[in-house]
Amino acid sequence: MNGRLGPGVPAATRGDYHGRGTLRLAGPAIWLEVLATGGPRILRLGRTGSSANLLAETPDLGWETSQGRYELLGGHRLWIAPEDPATVAIPDGEGLVVEPVAGGLRLTGRPEPSTGIVRSLEIRLDPVTPSLAVRHELRNGGRAAIEVSPWSITQLPLGGRVLMPQRRAAVGHRVRPVRNLVVWPYTSWEDDRISVRDGVVVVRGTPGDDLKLGCFTDLGWVAYERDGIALIRRFVPAIGEHHPDLECNIEAYSGRRYLELEILGPLRTVAPEESAVLQEWWEIRSVGIGRDELGSLVAELAAPADDSMPRIA
Repeated sequence: MNGRLGPGVPAATRGDYHGRGTLRLAGPAIWLEVLATGGPRILRLGRTGSSANLLAETPDLGWETSQGRYELLGGHRLWIAPEDPATVAIPDGEGLVVEPVAGGLRLTGRPEPSTGIVRSLEIRLDPVTPSLAVRHELRNGGRAAIEVSPWSITQLPLGGRVLMPQRRAAVGHRVRPVRNLVVWPYTSWEDDRISVRDGVVVVRGTPGDDLKLGCFTDLGWVAYERDGIALIRRFVPAIGEHHPDLECNIEAYSGRRYLELEILGPLRTVAPEESAVLQEWWEIRSVGIGRDELGSLVAELAAPADDSMPRIA
C-alpha cells in the first residue's frame, strides 16, 4: 500500500519488524509503524528526526493457546476486558484489512472464531505536532449480545516510570471515598518500584517480579516518562459508569522485560453488529532529563501542549 494519506502526512512505506512486514507513516513531527498483515498492532513510534522507538520490542515473547501461538511482539495492542485467557489472546498474525483514512490508516482484524469479535484501530497523525489520535473499536460480529470493555495496552521499555494521576487530598471532612487503588494478587506492597504520592501513583520500570496496580482517574490522562521524553495518553473518562477490575480505567504492569501502560473503557452490553469504542489522543513531549519534582512534572503533563488534539479527534 502506497499513497498520501492526507494533508501533512506522507506516503505509507513498507518496512520490517524482526522479519515481519510493516507499514510506516511519517509526518512532519511524528512517525509510527504498524503490522502490515496481522493485528491490529502499532509496533514502533517516535519523533521525526530520531530513529528511537519509544515502545518496547518483544518479538521473541508469546505463549501457546488452544488456537495456536499468541505472539506478544511489543508495541500497542487492543485487548478485551474482563480478561478471559480463552478469548483475549487470539493469534492475529494474518487476516488484517488496511484502509486509508484522512491522516492515517484504519486497521481491521479478522473476526475471531470463538466470539465473532472484530478488533480495529484507526490511527490519525497530527499534521503539525508530535501527536496522534487512536480509535479502538470492538465490533460484535457474533449472534448474541456480549458485555465487553475496550482495553488498550502499550508495552514500553524498562528504565522509565508510569505516572497514574489521581486527585490530590481536599481540605475538609468528607464522608465518601473518591479515590481507589487496586492491587493484583502477585503484587507486594513492599515492592520499591511502587511510589504513592498525593496526586500521583508511580510505577518504576526496573526488572523484577510481576507487579500490577490499577485505579480510576477522572483526570483523563496517564503517562510514561523515560530519559526526559514523555508519552502522554489522553482520554475522556466515563465517570459514573461500571468498569472492569474493581472499577479501574488505568492500569500499569511491570516485570522483567517491559512495562505496560493500560487504559480501559466502561463495560458495555454490545448487541450484534454494534461496537464498543475507546478514543485516545497521544502526545510525545520533552520534559527534561532527570526531572524528579513529581508535583511540577504531573502538572506539566496534565496540560495539553497546545490545542492540536481536537484537529485529529
